[in-house]
Amino acid sequence: MIPAPYSADLRCHKRRQPLPEAEDEKNQHRLYSIVPDKEQGMEAIDQIDLCSKSSGYSPYVQITIAKQLNLMQSIGSGKYGEVWHAKWRDRDVAVKIFPSRRETSWKTETDIYATVSLRHDYILGFIASDIASGADQQTNMYVITDYHPNGSLENYLKSHTLSASAMIKIALSASEGLCHLHTEIQGTCGKPAIAHRDIKSQNILVKENLTCCLADFGLAIKHSSDWEETGATSNGAVGTPIYMAPEVLGGTLNYNNFGAHKMADMYSFGLVLWEIVRKCCCDETGLCEEYQRPYLDVLPTDPSFEDVKRVVVTEKVRPLICSRWKQHEFLRTMAKIVTECWAHNPAARLTALRVQKSINRLKKSVDCTY
Repeated sequence: MIPAPYSADLRCHKRRQPLPEAEDEKNQHRLYSIVPDKEQGMEAIDQIDLCSKSSGYSPYVQITIAKQLNLMQSIGSGKYGEVWHAKWRDRDVAVKIFPSRRETSWKTETDIYATVSLRHDYILGFIASDIASGADQQTNMYVITDYHPNGSLENYLKSHTLSASAMIKIALSASEGLCHLHTEIQGTCGKPAIAHRDIKSQNILVKENLTCCLADFGLAIKHSSDWEETGATSNGAVGTPIYMAPEVLGGTLNYNNFGAHKMADMYSFGLVLWEIVRKCCCDETGLCEEYQRPYLDVLPTDPSFEDVKRVVVTEKVRPLICSRWKQHEFLRTMAKIVTECWAHNPAARLTALRVQKSINRLKKSVDCTY
């Protein structure tokens, strides 16, 4: 069951008077903050959202957080920036650093994390956003979040074999996080529906208790029944090619239909579930498949967009369902969920809620059997 959204009884920091213009220009850290009530079971730390003067937000509180960070070790990098393990107020945090040319992605991610009622056990915990100049005088933008030492789901699966219960825990928590993201909560303290648009095992983190949380919202879009537009554009496919849905690869996605974006997420999530199930050992043999990214057996190591489009759209190939899965009722059920998620026709795919309910039913049988 998805935890009930946190109460909107939020304590806002007292407004400060604007700084004189000269002093304001010296200060590179425009932040505003909303802190959740302790009674809601959330740590009462500043949920800081910083933007520069050009970003169009109104500052509530003037704080500098970038200068309080002690960057310790680089733990990942990609086209949108680099991720560091850091210390802030003696607390381990993850810091995603965007170069100035990626300002749009930083703004999008900051805006998604600032969404009212987004907080959830299976969504990466947000701490702050900031802008600051580094030692090289380059302007960098920061997103500071909770730190999870197990890293991404992809890296975890590469080095771990999963028991049936561990696999259920990972798959169920990821599906609950995606369901919460996709669900619109109406009312004064509600939240819009959000489509991630870059679901992959690299963008899902594994917590120490083996539950997962969704991360990396630089391509996400919001939608509310009160709005007419999704905020998406038809300027081309976004995401990671091997995880893109056929309609995204083929250019047939209706960008103004928010439901279409959610169904594209579900195709990508089906591939993630396939990666998870491959590493599950559910009997005494101790056997399972090695970790493998989707389509590795039919695509080159670094496939082009056209390579993936040919395989997924034209040839309608899907990753292989291993014969081992057919020998166990538990794995057969997971295989059915996987194949219904990656159906070629978006209307035939399972929703995140359906996946969550199906895995929950399976969890009950696993609890009894294992």
